[in-house]
Amino acid sequence: MMTKERTVYSTKVVEVGAESEDFKSIKMAILFGDEAPDALRPSCFIVKVEPIKEQIVSGMILKVDDSEYTITAVGNEVQTNLGRLGHTAISFTGATDAKLAGSLYTSEGDYPDFKVGSTIQIIAR
Repeated sequence: MMTKERTVYSTKVVEVGAESEDFKSIKMAILFGDEAPDALRPSCFIVKVEPIKEQIVSGMILKVDDSEYTITAVGNEVQTNLGRLGHTAISFTGATDAKLAGSLYTSEGDYPDFKVGSTIQIIAR
């Protein structure tokens, strides 16, 4: 029997910072809402600030367009920062220990092709 998916969080990329791809080599993507500080903005994927419907926990799915990753660890500031500022760093390294409070960790996989209009979702299954 299929359990119904719940979308916990959903946003769209509205701007791709000129240096955002620099983080690809360390398998990291930095998301930030439109209030991103000027010093950080070139490094970020700018997203619409959207509310989070429930607590983000390990085991949920991070989806970037058609690419899916299992969330492996959630820093204790992710919930607040993402919901209020659209800000988190996503680490596609498979780490299961949230070393950085503002980071979201996922299973390893190909680095997503973030572009303007990309949909980023967190899904509970």
